[in-house]
Amino acid sequence: MSELYNKVVKYFGDYAVDKRLAYELELSKIPRYVAEYLIAEFKGEGGDWQGKLRRFIQENFYEPEEKELVKHKLVTQGTVRLVDELRVFVDIETETHIGVIQSLDLWAEVPVDIVEKNKASLVTGMWGLITLSLSVEGKEVFERTINAVVVDFKPFQCPEIDPKLMEEARPYFTLDEWTEVLINTIGLDPGVYSPRQRMLFLSRLVPIVECNVNFAEFGPKATGKTYLYRNLSNYVRIISGGNISPAMLFYNLKTRVPGELAVKDAVVFDEISKVRFSNPDEMMGKLKDYMESGMYERGDKNVMSDSSLVFMGNIAVESSGSGYVPVEDLTYVLPEAMRDAAFIERIHGVVPGWELPKISQAKYHLSKGYGIASDYFAEALHSMRKESLSSLVTQHVELSDNFKIRDEKSFKRVASGLLKLLFPNKQFDNNELKLVVDMALEYRQRVRDWLHKIDPGEYPNEKLSVKILG
Repeated sequence: MSELYNKVVKYFGDYAVDKRLAYELELSKIPRYVAEYLIAEFKGEGGDWQGKLRRFIQENFYEPEEKELVKHKLVTQGTVRLVDELRVFVDIETETHIGVIQSLDLWAEVPVDIVEKNKASLVTGMWGLITLSLSVEGKEVFERTINAVVVDFKPFQCPEIDPKLMEEARPYFTLDEWTEVLINTIGLDPGVYSPRQRMLFLSRLVPIVECNVNFAEFGPKATGKTYLYRNLSNYVRIISGGNISPAMLFYNLKTRVPGELAVKDAVVFDEISKVRFSNPDEMMGKLKDYMESGMYERGDKNVMSDSSLVFMGNIAVESSGSGYVPVEDLTYVLPEAMRDAAFIERIHGVVPGWELPKISQAKYHLSKGYGIASDYFAEALHSMRKESLSSLVTQHVELSDNFKIRDEKSFKRVASGLLKLLFPNKQFDNNELKLVVDMALEYRQRVRDWLHKIDPGEYPNEKLSVKILG
């Protein structure tokens, strides 16, 4: 084991994970943070733990198309166990807790004692081993009949999280070592990527660690955009193309259930060109208002949220002297409803995903060493959202006079997110700060250049600049 991996094991203890095992065991059907938890659990049992783990997944994980098979077992056997995500909603009128297994569209009553032990199921949902039993009497809740009960739930996540661990461990790693640790943590091999590419990958974490960041990333297929968000955190919701309704995103007036923006740290619009809105005018009006203010209204609900937004699009690229460049106009990667300056200006930064290579074979691109356990890392990022480092940026950086209010807000939020990731102990020198500042400035400048291209009369062609103080 390398010196760096020894340091990871030394300073992260039980939260240090051999990332290689997650893909070697081919547990691709479940999120990586769940796979890592199960690997740790079964590995501790010794013996043929890998065989036991594979059988456990084969016997208890069901694909969405196997919904009727699950119902069949429930009806004929009276009970069924399944590995999936459980999200709990509360119906105040009937004083009932209802668990929804979204991938299978199964609804079941959840006893209060199970909810009390797993309160995260009320907020973001939790992965675990769910035991369903057929109920004797059906209940009418949310305008549907509920005929099942969750009789047992074993969560697949660390019961206790020490959010200060990253802060305490950071001084023992150089910046290069720390970026390697983070790249390994998200499941990739840092040795394959240049320092610049590593920073681009880590930039994808900014909307998860910082509140109300609106990011866009455009690049070719298979660069790991969806892979990272899907496997890193249960606080992220990915919407892959298709029709998006106000009920899904904001608030369901019929069931009175909050939408994804109210409960997730980040909502990711994957394959943005294929996104469609059932009511484009209403959706874009609310979306632009939310991107500006962090608030939205629907019906009698007025909601304040800190959820970030990520818009990801696939584009064609071609080789140039310095790497790859896009050959498509970014505007036309967006669905028609989003092709206006008012929406684009509310995007805080554009990540040049076209600079990242495609992820091909696992043995070349996926992690071969130790990183931080994904379930701990996700909780740590979630905890770090509570504090903004924008004031710290203000103390150390002077902005040029051509910064507008939205430029300033965008730059500071992105810089704050990068600082949290790279320097969780808030200790850095001017050269390290310049790395963060230059990247945040680049991402916002790309938005300004985009705006000038689509509306040169309103948005002049000018360069933003900053000066590091001291």
